Amino acid sequence: MIAVKGLRFSYSRKSKQKGDAPTLKGLDFEVQSGEIFGFLGPSGSGKSTTQKLLTGILAGYDGSIVVKGRELSAWDNSYYREIGVGFEMPNHFPKLTALENLKLFAAFYDGNTLDPMTLLEQLGLAADANKQVGAFSKGMKMRLNFARAIMHRPGIVFLDEPTAGLDPMNARTMKQIIKTLKAQGCTVFLTTHNMLDAEELCDRIAFIVDGQLATIGNLAQMKRTFGEPSVVVEYRTGGESESLQKAAFGLQTLAEDADFQRILATAKLWSIHSQEASVEEIFFKATGTKLA
Repeated sequence: MIAVKGLRFSYSRKSKQKGDAPTLKGLDFEVQSGEIFGFLGPSGSGKSTTQKLLTGILAGYDGSIVVKGRELSAWDNSYYREIGVGFEMPNHFPKLTALENLKLFAAFYDGNTLDPMTLLEQLGLAADANKQVGAFSKGMKMRLNFARAIMHRPGIVFLDEPTAGLDPMNARTMKQIIKTLKAQGCTVFLTTHNMLDAEELCDRIAFIVDGQLATIGNLAQMKRTFGEPSVVVEYRTGGESESLQKAAFGLQTLAEDADFQRILATAKLWSIHSQEASVEEIFFKATGTKLA
């Protein structure tokens, strides 16, 4: 769906200044049709610049960005029928209501769009449909921002920190809608600092540091590669007042491990956890940099 090759970009080129290091230093990656692709990195690493180039907000890049088989520079305004964008800092018309905002943007598209009230209902905003957006909280603006990004049924959706400012219930609702989009064949390019979002949503992830890709791959495989092939068991051998005991066992030899079998047979189990790496641990091990 998206193929990026040798992507380089420098803000100094656009401002006609000399001497500044390029922001992007030759990125190579592909985003497959129908996947949720996570793009992670610390502040100032080039995440937002990459997304702005992919969405056509920035121009003047070197290298190649091919979307749906066509170089991005060759697309006309029809490109914005193909993509939806959910910005990290949502911008709406504050004196219009939520419903008026969505109806206004729906009028920009020549094809059928999703029903605005249905979207507002799905995102828990139906009761506020006729309230001016200027009175909305950040979380409400983020949900309206998301509704606007998907209302024209785009094949590719770019999301930047989509759950920022949301309470756990509304964050769960939004993530479920994102999963539904994927199930319907939509491709999602997700930029986030939220490790839980990345772990719950992404099929593959790419880590960018200082304008360069450090690693890219299948998230499930990365969790195994960078984790420990073991399980940790928490248990008690006495009553509830006894402190929890903890023991680690090799994942590949559990069936033959006498101590593990003994604990299963005689102790009161509290938890069993495999030790695959978290996204944050993977990032640190792959780059030597904290994801902040």
